[in-house]
Amino acid sequence: MPPLLSGGNPQIAKGYGDAPVQAYIAAMPGWKSAVGHRLDALIERTVPGVHKAVKWNSPLYGIEGNGWFLGVHCYVRYIKLAFFRGAALRPLPPVASKTPHTRYFHLHEDDELDEAQLADWIRQASRLPGERM
Repeated sequence: MPPLLSGGNPQIAKGYGDAPVQAYIAAMPGWKSAVGHRLDALIERTVPGVHKAVKWNSPLYGIEGNGWFLGVHCYVRYIKLAFFRGAALRPLPPVASKTPHTRYFHLHEDDELDEAQLADWIRQASRLPGERM
């Protein structure tokens, strides 16, 4: 099992494609791994042909040639979804960022996963210009 960094995030080598993302999801501690699998499947259903990578110990989801629209990161108490152009999404994802375009959504252990709302944000985000990273 890969080591966890101080905040509880799995340490996964940088890589492109599904394999490093699946390694990250498998290494997510406790309840987070099952939620990670649900999120990954939801993203694949919502954005057919989505591109994946792990960079900076975080899975990224994007559109080939258009950059990354979503990042995932584990913290001790929650999973953070980073919508890199989240300020353009409606309704706004609830958590502001220091970066004006980015908005976050936090998933906690006992949260009910609102797949319809998440899919709507994912669909909207995938149609916007992504981040180059």
